[in-house]
Amino acid sequence: MNPLVSIITPCFNAQDFIAETIVSVQNQTFTNWEWFIMDDFSTDNAVSIIAEFAQKDTRIKLLPLKKNSGPAIARNMGIALAKGNYMTFIDADDVWKPQFLAENVSKIAQSEGFLCASYEMYDETLNRKLGELIVPKYATYAAILKTNTISCLTAFVDISRLGKEFMPEIKYRQDMGLWLKYLKKINRVEGIQQCLAIYRIRKQSLSNNKINLLKHQWTYYRDIEKLSFSKSVYYFTFWMYYGSKKYWLLKG
Repeated sequence: MNPLVSIITPCFNAQDFIAETIVSVQNQTFTNWEWFIMDDFSTDNAVSIIAEFAQKDTRIKLLPLKKNSGPAIARNMGIALAKGNYMTFIDADDVWKPQFLAENVSKIAQSEGFLCASYEMYDETLNRKLGELIVPKYATYAAILKTNTISCLTAFVDISRLGKEFMPEIKYRQDMGLWLKYLKKINRVEGIQQCLAIYRIRKQSLSNNKINLLKHQWTYYRDIEKLSFSKSVYYFTFWMYYGSKKYWLLKG
């Protein structure tokens, strides 16, 4: 059996990084993949860079959006088009190690159909390692509500078994919304302890308004997951604790 993996990427003004991302996917030891790159109305040279790669590699499909719509809408377009047995995501500034796809394909059958892997965190230039996020061996729906250890960089879903789900079309936490949809279907996501990817910490990522992000998290609990006030307080307390630990790690 040689399953097909569908890869999904939203891209917005990533001309400085997208070539490195594309090369990391092309360097995968597992080669049977299709890749939908949705350009979210970039104003830089990203489309030209992607188009040049796509002309030489027919597995890469460039889909330019006619207006800037946000990553949730862009990713959902890719999900709708995916024809693979498995589905995974990578953002336009991140990097997979060569064995990422092969490791997931080899392990997915022994799971309930949902995997995530550990990853390294580097600065914008990939010259300085900032840390590692080692995922737990498994995580449940409740665990992800406390702290989202599943990254868009390493999530891997067997859509032949679990079907297609779509991200809530919101500005923040849309990826967590997708993971929770799957975790309502199964007992847990399995974690691969090995670091199989590199997450690039861009300068604006560290300067985000933390209070604003916390507001979005609270709104997510109440408006998207429809949790009670008391449950929202419970999970929000964990989220602040784990979030502050990760923030100070990245601040170095």
